[in-house]
Amino acid sequence: MKNKNGELVTKQIIAPLSLAVLMAVPPAHADDTNQMKTWIAKAAQGDLRAQLELAVRYRDGNGVARDYHEAMRWAHQAADRGDAAAMDFVGHAFLSGDAVKGNPEIAAGYFHAAAGESATAAFHLGECYFGAQGVAQDIPKALEIWKQAAALGNGRAASTSAMVYLAGDGVAPDRKEALKLATRAAELNDPSGLVVLGEIHFKTGEIDQARANWTKVSHLKPVGLTGHPEQSSDNMAAQQGADLLKLIEYRQRKSEPGKFALVDAPHVHQGYNNCGATAATTFARFQGAKIGAWDFKRLCPSPIGTGTDWGDLLKAAGKIGLRWKLVTFTPDDDGFEKATAFLRSELDAGRPVVVDFKYVGPDYPGGEAGHTLGIAGYIAAENLYILCNPAIASPGLQLITAEHLKHFWRSDHYGELSNNVLSRPAIVIDTPQ
Repeated sequence: MKNKNGELVTKQIIAPLSLAVLMAVPPAHADDTNQMKTWIAKAAQGDLRAQLELAVRYRDGNGVARDYHEAMRWAHQAADRGDAAAMDFVGHAFLSGDAVKGNPEIAAGYFHAAAGESATAAFHLGECYFGAQGVAQDIPKALEIWKQAAALGNGRAASTSAMVYLAGDGVAPDRKEALKLATRAAELNDPSGLVVLGEIHFKTGEIDQARANWTKVSHLKPVGLTGHPEQSSDNMAAQQGADLLKLIEYRQRKSEPGKFALVDAPHVHQGYNNCGATAATTFARFQGAKIGAWDFKRLCPSPIGTGTDWGDLLKAAGKIGLRWKLVTFTPDDDGFEKATAFLRSELDAGRPVVVDFKYVGPDYPGGEAGHTLGIAGYIAAENLYILCNPAIASPGLQLITAEHLKHFWRSDHYGELSNNVLSRPAIVIDTPQ
């Protein structure tokens, strides 16, 4: 997810840690106050666990008014004494730029120091190497570190590396290694791991095993008819499991123009702030191009780890022999009707579409953010659309209502082509007239 400057914005379970979006915290109950006094007393005496507990509580506003200065003060005390979990806490603060000014070099240093003991720090260190944050990009090294993190019990490291091996982005595709890592992630009850393992089974025709994994993940959190694009990651994984259960039937049928369409678009894990190039890569791979998301990004002038102008995505496609074009529709009701009619015609013709979403609200630094993703299908009878989202677990498919699509498919963040004018933009295959 990116903000209006093309910079990464992470949607978390809590509001992003930005002083500009602090919300009032209700007065603490007596039990909370007494508990905080206990933690403060222990932390003042040098108790590492208490110091980290206070850091988390002040960061999250749990039992106390949110205070990032206090959160970092206590975290630094524990980190300076070598506590691995505290070093990961401080490193993540510098990586995200939420509680302090972002500095990926400092973040990577903390993750390096803690990775031998902290599975979470090892996962974050792998993210740095995968997405060139504070270190030179080295995907094989990222995978090596993620495997170490998985051995230490981090399921997210296992599921992420499984997706990289499935897609073959930066390394040769290796389905056997992907299966091994997805199995490990599922053993650790990682939601994304259950999704990915189910997809591996689905692709090999083991439908019952796929159904079992997707059923399991769908029961981890409450789910609905569809999810919401602003859900936290753990809720989104559960909803994705429910969506994939619903889509099993559709994925085994031929599309019926006017009734439903589902284009088999390949999925690639996006990595750090690379949604534009990754969505474009899935589009290119659908057309037969053999290119990875990071290689596609390198065809664009903007550095790795920064947002990508859509004009540069179109030019990059031309460099590998593909013809794409930008189409836009007005952001009003009439524009949405025309946009979805066009969208369905593309899907009926067997062509996916790349779109840009805009998110607005106090949870985002600067008040807004964006995300580039694909649309791979629709179900007319239920007025649902099928997204192919590079930010979620492979196969990246998730359902969205027409109402939510109408709300989120709009953007003025897609670069110079937008001229800062809000529209419903889409990148489509430029077919001969």
